[in-house]
Amino acid sequence: MDNHLIKEENEINNIFDNIKELVISSRNKVYSAVNTEMLHLYWNIGRVIMKIQHGDERASYGDNILEKLSLKLTNEFGKGFSSRNLRTMRKFYLVYPIWKTVSSKLSWSHYLELLKVDEQNKRSFYEKECINSNWSVRELERQISSLLYERLIFSKNKSKVLELSKTGQVIKKGKDLVKDPFVLEFLDIKENTEYLETDLEKNILKHLREFLLELGRGFMFVGSQVRITLEEDHFYPDLVFYNRLAKCFVIIDLKIGKVTHQDIGQMQMYVNYYDREIKNTDENPTVGILLSTVKNKTVVKYTLPKDSKNIFSASYKLHLPTEQELIEAVEEEKKNFELNEQI
Repeated sequence: MDNHLIKEENEINNIFDNIKELVISSRNKVYSAVNTEMLHLYWNIGRVIMKIQHGDERASYGDNILEKLSLKLTNEFGKGFSSRNLRTMRKFYLVYPIWKTVSSKLSWSHYLELLKVDEQNKRSFYEKECINSNWSVRELERQISSLLYERLIFSKNKSKVLELSKTGQVIKKGKDLVKDPFVLEFLDIKENTEYLETDLEKNILKHLREFLLELGRGFMFVGSQVRITLEEDHFYPDLVFYNRLAKCFVIIDLKIGKVTHQDIGQMQMYVNYYDREIKNTDENPTVGILLSTVKNKTVVKYTLPKDSKNIFSASYKLHLPTEQELIEAVEEEKKNFELNEQI
C-alpha cells in the first residue's frame, strides 16, 4: 500500500472515530433524557394519585379507584398502567416526595428494586452504592440478596452505620476492603461437597466479574499464581488485585478449613515482598486477606505483631446467608473477642 492510500485510510479512520464518538454521546444524552422524563412521569403520577386520595394511601376507596383508573389508562395508552404499577408509582412518590432526591443516573428498574427495601438507611446505602459503583439492576438485586448492608454494619459502630447510609461504603484503609463473610454463591461449587483450593481458585477466575463485584469498588485484577522468587525458591500467591481507591495491592490466599500460623507467616512474607519490591513510594501498604471456610482469629492475633493492620482473616460462604446467620456469626465473634481479651 502506497503512502497516499495509507494517508487516506488514516483520515477515514479518524473521521469514523469522531463520528462514532458523536453518535455514542448523542445516544447517551437521549437515553438520559428519556430516562429522566420517564422517572418524572411516574413520580408525577404517584403525586397525582396521592392528591386524589387526599394524602392517605390507605383510604378505603383507594383500591377501587386504582382499579377503575387502571382500566381507563390502559384503554387509552396500552400496557404499563396496571393497578399494581399504579401502586408502585404511588409508593415511588411516597418514598421520594421531593423530586430533586430522585437520581437520573438510575433507571426505573433500579428504583423498582430499591422500593422493595423498606428501611430508609438501608435503601439510601444501596442507592448511593448503585450510583458510585454503576451497578446494573441485576448487580443491585444480587447485592441486596447477599445482605451487603448487613454484612458491613455488623462490624461498624453507630456513627459509621449512619455514614454508610449517607455516602455508601467509604474506602480509605485496608480494613475497609474486608467483608465478613464474603459471599460466593455464584461459584460452581455446592456446599457440603469435597473440593480443593485449586477448584475454588479456578471457579473464582471463571466468575471473575462476579468476584470483583463481591470484593467491592475500585478493585482491578492483577493475576493468579503470580510468582515470587526469593533466591532459589518460588512462591505463588493465589490471587493478586489492586485497589485504586485505597491505592494498594491486595493479596488473597484461599484456604479450606482453619487458617494456620504457617498460612499467616506465608501471607506476611507475601505482603513484605510487595511492600519492599513492588509497590511505589506513593502507594499504601499491601493488604493480605486469608479467605477460609473457618476463621482462626486467635491464631492470627498471636502470630502477627500487635501493630499489624494489614493482614486479615475472613470467611466465605457458598450460599446467600440469612440475616439470622449473620447475627449469630457476629455474636460468636463477640464471644471469641471477649475470651481472647481475658487470656
